[in-house]
Amino acid sequence: MITAVDTSVLLDIFKADATFGPRSKDALRRCIREGRIVACEVVFAEVTCAFASGTEARRAMQDLGIDFEPVGLDAAVKAGEAFKAYRVRGGRRERVIADFLIGAHAEGCSDRLLTRDRGFHRTYFSALSVLDPSTP
Repeated sequence: MITAVDTSVLLDIFKADATFGPRSKDALRRCIREGRIVACEVVFAEVTCAFASGTEARRAMQDLGIDFEPVGLDAAVKAGEAFKAYRVRGGRRERVIADFLIGAHAEGCSDRLLTRDRGFHRTYFSALSVLDPSTP
């Protein structure tokens, strides 16, 4: 099984979030036991902001066993289409294209997405299986 991981889950773990950290860590461990973990360049970039250096961020991702998997053209186009649909439906600028890239990437290259943002991803990427660590 391949699990794509979203930034929110990784930041829960790396920043030791008191509310979501333990559940995110448990969910990631379960996913690791069940197969491969991947993250796209958007997730790597967002996670890197939480570290003192890119080297530290890379090491932390490597220590967790997270593989880099690029978005690719098909996912980029799908993300753009989903973003357009979001805006046509009246979506405000609360969402940015990066959220759509993560969803499209996960839908195209993995069996599921580990994220706390399940409502959004389920709406715009209906074929995507979502695992939310914040719910029991």
